[in-house]
Amino acid sequence: MKKYPNPKDQHSLPAAKKEKAGSEPASFFDAVFKIVRKIPRGRATSYGAIAEASGLRITARMVGWAMNGAGKAKPPVPAHRVVNRNGELSGKGHFPTPTLMQELLEQEGIMVKEDKIENFKAVFWDPGARITSASKKKQ
Repeated sequence: MKKYPNPKDQHSLPAAKKEKAGSEPASFFDAVFKIVRKIPRGRATSYGAIAEASGLRITARMVGWAMNGAGKAKPPVPAHRVVNRNGELSGKGHFPTPTLMQELLEQEGIMVKEDKIENFKAVFWDPGARITSASKKKQ
């Protein structure tokens, strides 16, 4: 049976290969983290939007798995800005305290009520829009 790396165990994660300038990320973890690091302060996005924008054949669930290991990533990954498609703080259980994800979002001006971002559509950041816009400019 095939063994899969545990994102909570730093030693079991795929070895991160150094990216060369202009090259593709070394793993899907790197691709996900690269997108998440671009989320602007005060904005949030979903696991599915990241999966779609990655250009890889990954699912929202795989993005969640990568985000589970984001706490040990260098440079830091603002994992608190990634929520489910309804704006719910579905990853809050993976933070050091049960309220930390909400606290970090609120520090950035995002209102959260009952573990859900209020007016999620207004704060939603579409990582695919940057890629689509850049592609159109090249044409």
